[in-house]
Amino acid sequence: MRRVLVLMIVLFGYGAATGAEALEDRWVWLFGWGLNSDSDKEQIAPILDTAVAHGLNGVVLSAGLDSLYRRGPDYFERLSWLQDACAQRSLELIPSLFSVGYGGGVLAHNRHLAEGVSVEGALFRVRGGRAEFEPDPAVAWVNGGFEAHQQHRFTGYSFHDEPGVVSFADRETVHSGDAAIRLENFGSNPHGHGRIMQELELKPHRSYRVAVWVKTEGLKPVSGFQMTVLVGERNLAPRSFPIRESADWQRISMVFNSLEFSKVRIYAGMWGGREGRLWLDDWSVEEVGPINVLQRPGTPVRVESADRSVLYVEGEDYAPLVDPAFQPYIPDHPAPGLTILPEGRIRDGAELRVSWYHPVLIHDSQITICMGEPEVYEIWEEEARLLAERMQPKTLFLNMDEVRMGGTCEACKGRDMAQLLGECITRQVEILRRHFPGARICIWSDMLDPNHNARPDYYLVQGDFTGTWKHVPRDMTIAVWGGEPRESSLRFFDEQGFQVLVACYYDANDLDEVKGWLKAAESYDSVRGFMYTPWTKKYDLLGAFGDLLKPED
Repeated sequence: MRRVLVLMIVLFGYGAATGAEALEDRWVWLFGWGLNSDSDKEQIAPILDTAVAHGLNGVVLSAGLDSLYRRGPDYFERLSWLQDACAQRSLELIPSLFSVGYGGGVLAHNRHLAEGVSVEGALFRVRGGRAEFEPDPAVAWVNGGFEAHQQHRFTGYSFHDEPGVVSFADRETVHSGDAAIRLENFGSNPHGHGRIMQELELKPHRSYRVAVWVKTEGLKPVSGFQMTVLVGERNLAPRSFPIRESADWQRISMVFNSLEFSKVRIYAGMWGGREGRLWLDDWSVEEVGPINVLQRPGTPVRVESADRSVLYVEGEDYAPLVDPAFQPYIPDHPAPGLTILPEGRIRDGAELRVSWYHPVLIHDSQITICMGEPEVYEIWEEEARLLAERMQPKTLFLNMDEVRMGGTCEACKGRDMAQLLGECITRQVEILRRHFPGARICIWSDMLDPNHNARPDYYLVQGDFTGTWKHVPRDMTIAVWGGEPRESSLRFFDEQGFQVLVACYYDANDLDEVKGWLKAAESYDSVRGFMYTPWTKKYDLLGAFGDLLKPED
């Protein structure tokens, strides 16, 4: 019957399907409201009215439902209001929760459950009862102030795009010194690029800070600005930065780990630029000490003698290595030293080799948590219990997308990453069904889809996610997501025996891609529904979306 429905939608111009049964799931993704203010109710209510008026029957809520332990009475009053508002409109309210890739719920309980990468054998020198980090050796970064140049060609850089056309030596607009680099005329480059790059040798498994001063004038798109660290095609610093179209000088910085590599390429500039100007000045790279040191069983600190022959003992030779400014979302702050205990074996003047683990911030807000730490599952168990005190939903939605780190700390190193992720998802399902017996579980598709992110060489993951789909419960509904239609993903999950929800739209200015998804889904009985999925509170096409799915009276 569903094939008939979708075929009729296609044949009749994607209008309402006459005489056909409605898709079972016709949902809207409610994202961007944390239920932290009464104004949220005022903004959400019209969305619910539009949804029900145009035939939708479900609302998937993303509002911090896996950190309920810290919520106050006002939050729960708004949650209760939303439950009542949905019930009055015959809309099913579906909680979304339990993320690994965006681990804010777990990190609210314990920030040290972030996935960590290792710094190995960094040099510390003991003076006056303290061991302080020293670069080993100092980074050989060249001409970061852009002072050395011949006409518009800068000394020490492997390349910069089109000197004298896109990239210029500017002696009038500078942050300090006598010169800066100015990047403009992006349209003269076939890709809109305006970049500069320097190759750098460094130590494997060390932590480095990159900083540059940036000025903009009418820059479009601002999302085209990047500062990044590449080894081959692998990005060791997948970051984005909050710059404005026109702004005076501001410092942009990031911290990255060299992993197993000894040579990198460090870039800054514009990718896909269209308009405006960008200036860079006072660009620096330095090795840094123990910023955001993780403290959990899977991220041990090691303090050794200079020749690595003596392993010192925490609590006997040195105090715990603690970063008092620990904040995984803010990686740029001074590094702490190591306190030497007077009754221990470490003497003044000694050189030490210190190893630790630290989290990595991805893009501007993503911290991945470790799937190998038992405490993570204890937290999810408690949060499921708290949710069950407030709701008894028939359906729950797992936020298990974009798991961009893993396999790098002692708790998960060496694991088959596909199996580990599958085990994590299976345990999440088991937890939810203990508290919500018989509940249907939905999950984002990308980490289970070989056409998407279930693959090797994914961001900073050490290992391969290929085959994750073999290790998860088969009775989950897979929410296939993305912008352009991906028929290969629908076919894959259909062949694997999963039911499918198409999570489409993604803030477009029209519904053309939604129509494409409808056409792609026409051959698959496994597709049981569609979800309007915006990420920027763009709900103006919600009614038209619902009209594509509902049958005529």
